[in-house]
Amino acid sequence: MNPWIAVGMLAVVAIAIIGAMMGISRLLRPDVPEQSKRTTYESGEVPTGNTHVRFNIQYYMVALLFLVFDIETVLIFPWTSIYRDIAGTEGLLWALGPMVLFIGILIVALAWAWRNGALGWVRNPRYERRMSRHE
Repeated sequence: MNPWIAVGMLAVVAIAIIGAMMGISRLLRPDVPEQSKRTTYESGEVPTGNTHVRFNIQYYMVALLFLVFDIETVLIFPWTSIYRDIAGTEGLLWALGPMVLFIGILIVALAWAWRNGALGWVRNPRYERRMSRHE
């Protein structure tokens, strides 16, 4: 028997279960149409102002850099736990080489982000004026 038949059957069963659950929930749930259900909901507060708010790109850059270095930490911890076993039996260069390459690539990425200003915070002009008055 072809193993892909089992995979296909598993996919069919998964789709059938999802469809059955959605159908049953549609039949059993109460349907009470109200205008308040269709309004925008923001943490229990009535939204005010325009919905198109511009966020500083710096927040996204910091989030992306955090993810990159968070993944680095997740990958380095397991490597350090098995490093003792590998280094003694098959040589230091074989065990250390891939991690040095990995960390080197991350250092180059960090230097690039730093050079392009991704790590520098943009100051608020009001804060700058207030600080210049106090000097």
